[in-house]
Amino acid sequence: MQSSSALPVWRGALYVAIAATAWGTGGAVATEMYDVGGIGPVAVSFWRFLTGLGLLLAAHSVWRARRPETVSSLRAMFAANPRRALITGFGMAVAQSAYFASVQQAGLAVGTVATLGLGPLLVAVGARLTLGERTGAAGTAAVASGVAGLALLMGGADGSTGPNPLLGIGYALLSAAGYAGVTLLGRFAGRDNPSGAFESTLPGFTVGMLCLLPMAVWEGLVPDMDRPAWTLGLILYLGAVPTALAYILLFIGLRVVRATTASVVALVDPLTAAAIGVLVFGERLNAIALTGTALLLFAVLFLAAREGFGQPRSRRSPDLDRGRARRAPQPSTRTEE
Repeated sequence: MQSSSALPVWRGALYVAIAATAWGTGGAVATEMYDVGGIGPVAVSFWRFLTGLGLLLAAHSVWRARRPETVSSLRAMFAANPRRALITGFGMAVAQSAYFASVQQAGLAVGTVATLGLGPLLVAVGARLTLGERTGAAGTAAVASGVAGLALLMGGADGSTGPNPLLGIGYALLSAAGYAGVTLLGRFAGRDNPSGAFESTLPGFTVGMLCLLPMAVWEGLVPDMDRPAWTLGLILYLGAVPTALAYILLFIGLRVVRATTASVVALVDPLTAAAIGVLVFGERLNAIALTGTALLLFAVLFLAAREGFGQPRSRRSPDLDRGRARRAPQPSTRTEE
């Protein structure tokens, strides 16, 4: 795998955007899975994690057979940092299941706006407190533009609400907190371990799958097999693209892209879902939703460009780098001891 220094920042932002695009397709495929398989969202999430884990384990086995000296075993990944594995997996499980609960209680528009809108805000605060990342006035304005665009997009596309909006917003906060924890931990781990995408994803998927299993069994684990080829194809796609591929690309991108920027670039997710609705299902976006789309695109492109054309950063905190620069010895004609 590439080292952090060899990965351009613009490519890291592109990887995050591709991951978010994959997540955006997952919603439509999961909805089809509910109808065809007759199972609920937690069970679908469990099968996503199980399939994604199986695919990544297969890829990991091939990679380890070719490069045994550089690739750790799954047991070694857990042993190296069990706390990170537990937090990542639990955060993944919470983010997905709480989001589905939010949509169920507050409706699609309110649940999506609350969950995805709170995510960048929590990540921005957490990145400042834990990673020393400064957003700056322009970055803060871009985050606000992205959140406002999300609200307009979802509000203009669907204004329906669920049976208990207040409870749904509570679930949205829980989901956003899980997503923020995964993003911040991925950024922290990526700075310290530039080749650790597998090390973050494989143990996290294992823990997340085990966390979802009891709720999935209670909800109804086994899907209907009236159309076995189609059902298995949907599960395979959900495990391969919006799960395994998406999280690998997210963790690779987080090596070089700041956590706040990654959380705003990830708002490509609802843009993709909206595009699928228009192109596949014949939905129409009104002027409010189109305005929100423009604001979202502006925020994503602005922050991606700002990262890509900025100065290269060390894997350490920018504040620490500035301190090291101030303490660096000045050129001198004296002979070094």
